[in-house]
Amino acid sequence: MTTILITGGAGFIGSNLADELLKNNKIIVIDNFNDFYDPKIKEKNIEHNLLNENYKLYRSDLIDSKKLDDIFSENEVDIVVHLAASAGVRPSIENPKKYVDNNILATLNILECMVKYDVRKMVFASSSSVYGNCSENVFTEDLNVTEPISPYAMTKSACEQMLYTFHSLYKINVVALRFFTVYGRRQRPDLAIHKFTRLISENASIPVFGDGSTKRDYTYIDDIVGGIIASIEYNKTPYEIINLGGGEPVTLSQMIKEIENALGKHAIIDRKSMQMGDVVKTIAGIDKARKLLGYDPKTSFRDGIAKFITWFNSNNIV
Repeated sequence: MTTILITGGAGFIGSNLADELLKNNKIIVIDNFNDFYDPKIKEKNIEHNLLNENYKLYRSDLIDSKKLDDIFSENEVDIVVHLAASAGVRPSIENPKKYVDNNILATLNILECMVKYDVRKMVFASSSSVYGNCSENVFTEDLNVTEPISPYAMTKSACEQMLYTFHSLYKINVVALRFFTVYGRRQRPDLAIHKFTRLISENASIPVFGDGSTKRDYTYIDDIVGGIIASIEYNKTPYEIINLGGGEPVTLSQMIKEIENALGKHAIIDRKSMQMGDVVKTIAGIDKARKLLGYDPKTSFRDGIAKFITWFNSNNIV
């Protein structure tokens, strides 16, 4: 069995990934269960796996280099899937040092352990935010990403460069995946689709920044998990940056309308001005993912919203 270490493995993407990988692999999860949102949500995400003999959980912070070294020394890790990070564009503007520590320094700590313990493969969660306010109609991996407009985006771009350095120096194979607005079951409560669903269900107003024309390439969780697993298995080239998007950009107004239709309720709009760090659009070019990974997103936005609402209602989230 392959042993895969997932950082941030109790979170939204990480817990869904662990569920799928546990079918054929041993999984080690590192998560610090911080209070960015209610830690009880993460506890619920993983509780069904805690008795699985192929699942091991470490409650630890990646900034603690001694503890991280202990984890690597105790386990024969084959592959690292590095999902952990301080998330969110707007909070990163308020506290950029936290993002530098938790995203850049934490990634460095992992890479140093990988070198020390001869772990030769990482799949890294980057972000579409690295593209900033790109003027291109489609965001492709060869575009310039040296002009990030938030500390969060800057840290992701910096990590991509650091990964290349360690690949070059120590022959670590890397697939850096630029995720485009992931949504679905277990989505973080601070993210728009989850937040809007809850507020509309409660007959409360939803904060809408701008005129509703901003556009996002929403990507359903099952498609993201499939892309990550394909990246774990990918071995044809030693370093790649690859977009994972939904292939169906949707405006903010359209997103709200789909949630309204799925809930059978009308949203009360609290219109606000655009906020610093927000980008106007994200539109993923996924030709490279199709070619290298066989990536083919299956879930339309309408179907994804319907699935999310079903999960939301079945979990009594209010």
